[in-house]
Amino acid sequence: AVVSTQSTGAVPAPQELGKAFSETYYGTFSKNRAELFKYYHPQAMLTFEGAQVSGHEAINQKLTSLPFQQVQHVVTTVDVQPVPACDGAIIVQILGQLKTDNDPPHGFVQVFTIFPINGAHLIVNDMFRLTLHNN
Repeated sequence: AVVSTQSTGAVPAPQELGKAFSETYYGTFSKNRAELFKYYHPQAMLTFEGAQVSGHEAINQKLTSLPFQQVQHVVTTVDVQPVPACDGAIIVQILGQLKTDNDPPHGFVQVFTIFPINGAHLIVNDMFRLTLHNN
């Protein structure tokens, strides 16, 4: 789980949860992408640069097959909104720069929907896009 509430039972404020989530997620992404699937709900959906996949196996395959060895996410902003229809659920939008291997940095935006499930917060939707503009 990205952020667990089982030990205390207390649900962090949405902004705190979003910030903790981004630090955990991108820290794991740079150290061991093969562990990221654990942060997703088993039926979660991922749209990565327009390619959509769903479920643990497909998400793990997509994230571990990305064509770079080293990656660093430099987060500029983390915007968070609570989901009114689901207590404890949040939408997180992250804007930043992505640095991979020896490539120049590229801007990116990523949006997550995170639901509280059995004392943990899991990703149910994830949309990632580089902020490249075609002329």
